[in-house]
Amino acid sequence: MRSYIFQRLIYMFFVFWLVSVVTFVIIQLPPGDYLSTYISRLEQAGEELSEEEALNLRRQYGLDQPLFARYLKWIGQVLQGEFGFSFDWQKPIRDIIGERLALTFTIAILSTIFTFAVAIPIGIYSATHQYSIGDYVVSIIGFIGLAIPNFMLALIMLYIAWKNFGLNLTGLFSPEYLDAPWNMAKVGDLLLHLPIPIIVNGTAGTAGLIRVMRGTLLDELNKQYVITARSKGVAEVKLLFKYPVRVALNPIVSGLAWLFPSLISAGTITAWVLGLPTAGPMLVRSLITQDTFLSATLLMFVTILTVIGTTVSDILLVVVDPRIRMERAAS
Repeated sequence: MRSYIFQRLIYMFFVFWLVSVVTFVIIQLPPGDYLSTYISRLEQAGEELSEEEALNLRRQYGLDQPLFARYLKWIGQVLQGEFGFSFDWQKPIRDIIGERLALTFTIAILSTIFTFAVAIPIGIYSATHQYSIGDYVVSIIGFIGLAIPNFMLALIMLYIAWKNFGLNLTGLFSPEYLDAPWNMAKVGDLLLHLPIPIIVNGTAGTAGLIRVMRGTLLDELNKQYVITARSKGVAEVKLLFKYPVRVALNPIVSGLAWLFPSLISAGTITAWVLGLPTAGPMLVRSLITQDTFLSATLLMFVTILTVIGTTVSDILLVVVDPRIRMERAAS
């Protein structure tokens, strides 16, 4: 087990490096750069830059250097805990993304916990009560959850909170706490605003995982080893959770690799609707303005979430499924 975890960690760092190269190169593929976009905006506003001024700006931003030199400069800064300078924000990237990434990770992790905590018990109930009224109700709610876009659900919940309780739950903080230093009052205000983005982001994943859990568990419950154990008098609860549920968790645990990044990428429109200060809207803006170092850094963090999710899911599969442990021991 230890050697397997060590091997996965080595792969993880290799993938980090490979993705950093691919990400940085892909960002450079569209024609132009931040400076050309900036000059275009100035021309639309009626201002013009001379060739000498444009050249000086290109040197100032390091855009006159070849691609590999810019990559080495950026990756060297990343290894030192720096992430370069944002052209668009005119600030060091570390000063911009710190709180946004912390809030993004918090929402993603809590949304994942919410998704699993709701989907797994409901999926088990739906499979063990097949074709009951409860199963039909859960199925209908699941289909509705899959059909309703997250941003529409966000608007509905905001309307209900404002209409019935007089609460404006856009954003993650009330106006008086936006620029306030962190204290218990600000944390309490954050906790008041967190339920809506967590529920909205977790709804679609919850509805999908319920269907996966139900279908996989139904398939396991009809297998011969379950029928044999039941005929020998094994208690139903013990039989259910010892093998069928653990095996049925395999596709859900495997999907953990994509759940984290999907919560960030798919939640961008929701973040705009709710006014959330998270990484999604900032990433879109950086790609539009071709803010190279900022967009590369944000994409790297999304990739890190994917790789960490993959590593965690691989380790959890070994823990959850005894068949995988036996295969590794045999090899």
